[in-house]
Amino acid sequence: MLGRPATVGTMPPPDEITVPTGTGPGRLLVSAASSPAGSPWAVLWLGHGAGGGAGSRDLAALAAELPRHGVTVVRHEQPWVVAGRRIAPRPAALDAAWLAAAPAVAELAGGAPLVVGGRSAGARVACRTAGAVGAAAVACLAFPLHPPGRPERSRLEELLTPRVPVLVLQGTRDPFGSAAELRAAVHGAPPVEVDPVEVVPVEGADHGLRTGRSAALGQEVTLGRVAAETLRFLRTAVAPD
Repeated sequence: MLGRPATVGTMPPPDEITVPTGTGPGRLLVSAASSPAGSPWAVLWLGHGAGGGAGSRDLAALAAELPRHGVTVVRHEQPWVVAGRRIAPRPAALDAAWLAAAPAVAELAGGAPLVVGGRSAGARVACRTAGAVGAAAVACLAFPLHPPGRPERSRLEELLTPRVPVLVLQGTRDPFGSAAELRAAVHGAPPVEVDPVEVVPVEGADHGLRTGRSAALGQEVTLGRVAAETLRFLRTAVAPD
């Protein structure tokens, strides 16, 4: 059973690994699994969004909770964040920096199944590169289906790119595409030979998976559900028998 998610202040400090890339150093924040067996049964590699780094509330919640259940969580900070810049580069540069870190992440995994993912722009990177890094599954937080108010600029094709199971945890108030909107888009897409995309609504949450004071579920409970649903998905997709 999942316990209460630890707050960022009570998290054990993650190990930091600097990764050289063509656009400057990136950084991996590694929260190692506290497994009795001494090694993780899965590694979850997460990218951040275009508006911030690895300290976002949802990524931090996963890094705090999942290691207790035998999953190593690797949060990837892109070079532009490490350098202190405020504006993210174009998608191709994000993908290149992510792929440059793949050998280091594979070494951390040590043969355990690798699941990629992230929030918002990080989820897009993970979807686009899942095949290149040999991911066994993809876990997306707040996938930006389209820019706010621009549903015609759909990014559904990126979400359907992986040929492995995909989970999307999506707020019901997300202006980049609500959970209902995303689910309808997935179900309405032409059939392809891929594993289905599972969309799980996060009630009352916006694009940052924030919940307001009037929401039925408070912020801590919401983050706990995000961690629980991610763990359930990992166990279904990659856990050993």
